[in-house]
Amino acid sequence: MTDLVVISLEGWDEVWRRNQHLIAGLLRTNPGLQVLFVEPPADPLHALASGRRPSFGRRLTEIPDVAPGRLWRRQPVKWLPRRFDSRADERLARSVMKTVRRRGMQHPLLWINDPSASTLSKLTGWPTLYDMTDDWLSADRPAAELSRVAAAEEYLLSEAAEVVACSPELVRRKAPRRPSTRSPIALIPNAVDADTYRRPAARPSDLPDGLTAVYVGTLHEDRIDVALCEKVARGRAALVLVGPNALTSDSTRRLQDAGALLLGSRSHEAVVGYLQHATILVVPHVVTDFTESLDPIKLYEYLAVDRPIVSTPVAGFRDADDPRVSIADTAVFPASLDRAVVAPFSTTTPSAHVADWKDRVTSMAAIIGRLAR
Repeated sequence: MTDLVVISLEGWDEVWRRNQHLIAGLLRTNPGLQVLFVEPPADPLHALASGRRPSFGRRLTEIPDVAPGRLWRRQPVKWLPRRFDSRADERLARSVMKTVRRRGMQHPLLWINDPSASTLSKLTGWPTLYDMTDDWLSADRPAAELSRVAAAEEYLLSEAAEVVACSPELVRRKAPRRPSTRSPIALIPNAVDADTYRRPAARPSDLPDGLTAVYVGTLHEDRIDVALCEKVARGRAALVLVGPNALTSDSTRRLQDAGALLLGSRSHEAVVGYLQHATILVVPHVVTDFTESLDPIKLYEYLAVDRPIVSTPVAGFRDADDPRVSIADTAVFPASLDRAVVAPFSTTTPSAHVADWKDRVTSMAAIIGRLAR
């Protein structure tokens, strides 16, 4: 049995992201694998300060529908902000270590998405994989947080046995900081469950009639251009935003006032219907150093359903050599979209070469295999 501890930046929920697709695939293909999935810590004081109902974590529970008896999750609690508790990350690490002992994991491998988990790697010496999905040093964050992330990332790039990045840009930025004595950063981009996205799905009952411009993904100011979305929402097509809403209350109100329809989270199976039945798919993203580091999963999902796409010139979409993708900067985006939603579009056979998660699972399995030696 191979034991794997995953420190994630997102919870295990119905909105599947990169690590859920990869972990589920690894469990399906390796019956000797057992996974402890550690979700981001609950932060009850921050929740109270933000006017939200506080959460006090999640006890060790099984996720039975993926791999019965082999996939477990746990959400620890961060009781105090790091500025008041200099040992917050150590306390979280020791909480994970206690859970690992309860699961009977003797010599686990450690998969880190969240750089703050570098503390756990230091304390345990577990063979470590650092899987980079974003360049958090380019995000709009307070200076103290950026300093903390920089120190954690420096340790992981220097000491992790294996480092993986989802985009060529992340490899380019981080490779100079990886010692030559270590294995080079491996590029494992994102993908799509192609069979699922190509299988005809019913039209969702809450998708408006008429012309629709659909966006699927987490709503966050790091990615979404709120001002551009306001303009799009006042255009010919109804702007439908499907995904978890992490926007500020002010941004949410602005979008709703403009007429955008924010539907909230939908399961990874349910989003297929929204994509397949959209008039057009949109990517109204900001173009920043942060978004330049991404490999958007929605690129693969959008291409798999074979609908026309209009995107700002962000990484991934900008580089796609595909006639279904139209690139427009913010100045002309609304007008380009208004033209595109009424333009004839002939459905073609979806591209056979769209990247599938099965291929990425194979690549990640090889990394895990090296880590286990």
